[in-house]
Amino acid sequence: MEMVYDLLKITIPGLLILYTAYLIVRSFMNKQLDELHLSLRHKNQEVVLPIRLQAYERICLLLERISPNHIIPRLNEKDLSAKQLQGALVSEIRSEFSHNLSQQVYISEEAWIYVTGAIEQLISLINESANELDDSATSLDLAKMVFEKNMRNQQDTLRGALSFIKNEIKELF
Repeated sequence: MEMVYDLLKITIPGLLILYTAYLIVRSFMNKQLDELHLSLRHKNQEVVLPIRLQAYERICLLLERISPNHIIPRLNEKDLSAKQLQGALVSEIRSEFSHNLSQQVYISEEAWIYVTGAIEQLISLINESANELDDSATSLDLAKMVFEKNMRNQQDTLRGALSFIKNEIKELF
């Protein structure tokens, strides 16, 4: 019995020391792992942040380029009919949008929903304006109608999307 007691006197302190060493090593390894993750996240942020900012810039540029104030003067010509201008406007908007589709990877899902909603609303506004005109209408008639409808529009989704994106950019800093 005394031998068991002597064995326990040696084994229990040894196990306690071994367990303490295990806890210290585990704590050290967890701390090192956390520091490594933080370092990788920081390096990743250094690379991704400029790309995200560029994506936000491109989306802002897209929204500005397709706004009626910019796209109509750019595409409107004297000899176009309203239907021809409608086709050119919708085609240009879709082309600009498809050129910037990859930017959705770098912006938030909510921002992308705002952008796509704004584009759909603008195309709808152009199509509605064109449908209200008769077949003999000129491109100037369509341009006026689009400007008037856009000014009367209580919810300018292009401005709303642009504002949302600017707020997201502010949150990054």
